Amino acid sequence: MRRGIGVLGVAVRAEKSIFTAAVLSSALYGFMTVAAAWALGWATDHVVLPAFRNGDITTATLVAGTLLILGVSLLKALGVAGRRYFAGVMQYRMQARSRRDVTRQYLRLPLAWHHRHPTGQLLSNAGSDVEAAWAPLAPLPMAVGVVVMLVTAAVAMVITDPVLALVGFLVFPAIAVLNLVYQRRLNPLATRAQQLRAEVSEIAHESFDGALVVKTLGREDEETARFTAKAHELRDANIAVGRVRGLFDPVLEALPTLGVLAVLMIGAMRLESGAIGSGVLVQVAYLFTLLAFPIRALGWVLAELPRSVVGYERIRAVMDASGSMEHGTADLPGTDPVRLEVRDLAYAYGDGDFPVLREVNLEIEAGRTVALVGPTGSGKSTLAQTFVRLVDPASGAVLVDGTDLREVARGGVSGAVALVPQQTFLFDDTVRGNVALGLPVADEEVWAALRLAQAEGFVSALPAGLDTMVGERGTSLSGGQRQRIALARALVRRPRLLVLDDSTSSVDPQVEARILYGLRDAAQVSTVVVIAYRMATIALADEVVYLDHGRIADRGSHAELLERCEGYRNLVTAYERQGAEREALAAEHEEEVSA
Repeated sequence: MRRGIGVLGVAVRAEKSIFTAAVLSSALYGFMTVAAAWALGWATDHVVLPAFRNGDITTATLVAGTLLILGVSLLKALGVAGRRYFAGVMQYRMQARSRRDVTRQYLRLPLAWHHRHPTGQLLSNAGSDVEAAWAPLAPLPMAVGVVVMLVTAAVAMVITDPVLALVGFLVFPAIAVLNLVYQRRLNPLATRAQQLRAEVSEIAHESFDGALVVKTLGREDEETARFTAKAHELRDANIAVGRVRGLFDPVLEALPTLGVLAVLMIGAMRLESGAIGSGVLVQVAYLFTLLAFPIRALGWVLAELPRSVVGYERIRAVMDASGSMEHGTADLPGTDPVRLEVRDLAYAYGDGDFPVLREVNLEIEAGRTVALVGPTGSGKSTLAQTFVRLVDPASGAVLVDGTDLREVARGGVSGAVALVPQQTFLFDDTVRGNVALGLPVADEEVWAALRLAQAEGFVSALPAGLDTMVGERGTSLSGGQRQRIALARALVRRPRLLVLDDSTSSVDPQVEARILYGLRDAAQVSTVVVIAYRMATIALADEVVYLDHGRIADRGSHAELLERCEGYRNLVTAYERQGAEREALAAEHEEEVSA
């Protein structure tokens, strides 16, 4: 309860004016509901009973009773409309604010944090957790407002007849005990259900994201079974929550009804003894029936509190996550290629027991093209990520033109450095949109970048040119075409340091060579670091850096390393042999088809 009230307090402080308007509207509804009881009692004494006793009433009395009831009903309707409108505005504003905050936090957190959290869970945090956290806001203003009705009705009951009021008030201790039992039973069940929502989302995301693997390997039934099992767990968890709520709601409804019956029973005896009149009994009984609605309104809030607490705490776990990157105030001025320096760099994933990079020292002069080569798992991609500050080293530093990247102001690194990663991602947008990606550049600059990326030819042949939609993840394009679009996206920003993480692996070797030659001859020359496997590509670099087991084992020209570094020689010749074997098999297959 304490944590739930704390969550609600966050929303109230954030939307003071909207919450105040909603509560005032609800209070108006509460006042008018109690006024309706008084109007009903007045009409009973002055209209209904005289009509039975005398068989006649005056027109003025009838009109007065009618106008009184209509006026109270109109004000009551205005209160209902205002309460619902402002409560909805408050709820949707808080949901939108939380989603923005969570998304901004995702963008602030380093890549290492994202490695530890599945995408499905992150989607659940920004979706169902946000909805659960602020679900009580819809009934909250009504619950707070009808407290006015509760207090007013209670006072009116005491004033009208203290004995009947005392009988009715016996229901409140029972409600308090009921709520305590309910909260303790529901909270762990709601926590489990909310966690399972995230797990179901994770499995669904994996299945959709890996649709090609699932279909090509015939894993549809297994994936369906995996999703079904988790969905059934979520179903059972939701049913368990529903059972508890299903028991709570009827009992909560029944308690005020039992109170009404007790009031009527005691009231009938007091009416028979002459202690009270008929109008008083009608008024007190009606007032107590009104108490049932505030209790139900409070119950709606209380019923949502366990899920709200769970959802909010899952959101706070994201917002309180440590590891967000701090930024300095330095900038990286100029347009010339940069000088890159790595000093005693070390990095490890997870808890740091298995370092990926150790004691890396490297200097790359401005305007040079350097190839990073090494076996799988040697740390090439991780080192490339430190160059663009996707991750910060555990120790050591990466410097650009003598400035530690951790001292650069927010946005400064991306303004000077660009990375084209191994896995190419294109948005479901046009070619122009994927290249510019929000940058205000003219079509001439987009075409220039495509030309440098050797993509101008196939883009010109597309049905709508730059305006062609490429489909989700660029599914309408081949792997090599997607890689060239991604390269153009980096080049249009005129980076002073360009890092290519095996980003031309799906491109023909001849096209790849033209790309690298073009980068050297471009009007805007960059310092280029390329992670490469092909010998033809490596030979185009000014220098080769050979990584092995997270350390720089050797560096020099391609010819020098072939001669003196056995590990390098074995690696690159193995790649060449593998490529030659593939080409031979392809040629043999073509001959068989021709025959």
